[in-house]
Amino acid sequence: MVNEFGGTLFTIAKDVKFQLEFNPAKVQAYRLLGYENRMLNSEDFNNDQKDAGEIGSGHTVTALYEIIPTGVKSEFIGSVDELKYQKNNKKPIENTSDDLLTIKLRYKEPDGNTSKLMQKAVVDNGNSKSELSSNFKFSAAVAEFGMLLRQSDYKQQSSFEQVVQLAESSLGKDKDGYRSEFLRLAKSTQLMAKDLLSIVNKNGIEENKR
Repeated sequence: MVNEFGGTLFTIAKDVKFQLEFNPAKVQAYRLLGYENRMLNSEDFNNDQKDAGEIGSGHTVTALYEIIPTGVKSEFIGSVDELKYQKNNKKPIENTSDDLLTIKLRYKEPDGNTSKLMQKAVVDNGNSKSELSSNFKFSAAVAEFGMLLRQSDYKQQSSFEQVVQLAESSLGKDKDGYRSEFLRLAKSTQLMAKDLLSIVNKNGIEENKR
């Protein structure tokens, strides 16, 4: 309450919306992690009458996307039958751009009624895992932890061990101790999961003996 009081009291931007366009030459599929209750229709982005979220002083907002690069086979990419009455002739624009995506942001000033537009292209630099920022890696650890707790269909090879390793490598300065607190929670959950697995395995062995 003490640390975040200013951000709750002082709004610096209202009706904040963002819209992403992925370069199909780089990305063939994507999904947003969480925020299901905050999704807007595409046409709502330019509609200043549509309410959106607020950002307070000192606050940041993180949205994570999971992507499947173009050319990578995945069981999560389904097929769609040909349309009977119309044809989808849309093809990606052929270019040599290194852009991974373009992000557009709209916001209103606290006392304004007309939104302002900002946009920026994000370039695929091919950075390795070791070059990622601590903020990015920690956010990824939290997202992975959530998928494991929910037994998400998308968790694939995720594990609590991986969550702990990723969180430990991205603690950073951790001024308020939130990251250390999450790490303790992840480690406790990891131990509980191991205990539960051992109980299940033990019961299975005893059942087989019978």
